[in-house]
Amino acid sequence: MSTKAPQTRISGQTILDELVRNMELGKLELAYSVLLPCIFSVYLHPEDHARLKGVQEIIRDDARRALSARMAESNKNSVFRRGGKKKQYRIAQNDWWIELFADAEGAVPPGDVEIHSELNDVVQPGYRGVKTTLIEREPSVTAARVVHDRESTRGRSPKVFAEIRYQDDSGPQTYFVTQGEVSIGRGGEDLWVDLPLYTSDEISREHARLRRDASSGRFSIVDQSRNGTWVNGRRLARGTEMELPDQAEIGIAEVVTLNFEAKR
Repeated sequence: MSTKAPQTRISGQTILDELVRNMELGKLELAYSVLLPCIFSVYLHPEDHARLKGVQEIIRDDARRALSARMAESNKNSVFRRGGKKKQYRIAQNDWWIELFADAEGAVPPGDVEIHSELNDVVQPGYRGVKTTLIEREPSVTAARVVHDRESTRGRSPKVFAEIRYQDDSGPQTYFVTQGEVSIGRGGEDLWVDLPLYTSDEISREHARLRRDASSGRFSIVDQSRNGTWVNGRRLARGTEMELPDQAEIGIAEVVTLNFEAKR
């Protein structure tokens, strides 16, 4: 918990600062990665929530930027682990989820912000986020209420358009495609990729990009690398977009194979 004194009015900047602090407190160190919380439920006093209602979307957008910037900074300053590679700071979802709630039960005082975070949508023992408050007090919103609020706000899980199975230095992985465009590569200190591959530098920082046509549901792929991308054994011409079959083996620099399967 923080030891800051209560303030009369909560500001958007204070909420951003507390989200970043919560993320840092909730990180989980793994063998090859440092996993950061990416699901945030933010509770405010009803009067504070009402006052900020008109700018909540701006606060959420700025918060995503602030969290991404801090994650990029952490990757830049990450120390080398055994074997000569840095641990990668990452999140388990494709993007941050942030929602502001009014605490109708009155447990959160005016000028305070209470944040409950999780590392992933599916909570597992030992893989939980943290609870933090701005004012020095014990968090008061119950876990059951947080779960109910998240489920009622988020509704059904996002539609999965495709599934990508692969194995890199961090072990077997599955990536669910829920958006229209997916960047693939090693990423870097100043470069975010949707599907980060933890392996040798033969793979470019942004190696390839998948795109989905919303009208047809068909996927295409573009190679953006120096060491090449293959689809079912055929090397792609760099910079040329190629339509993907519903099932395909995508070779990334002949180092990692992505098993792609479209869902219809």
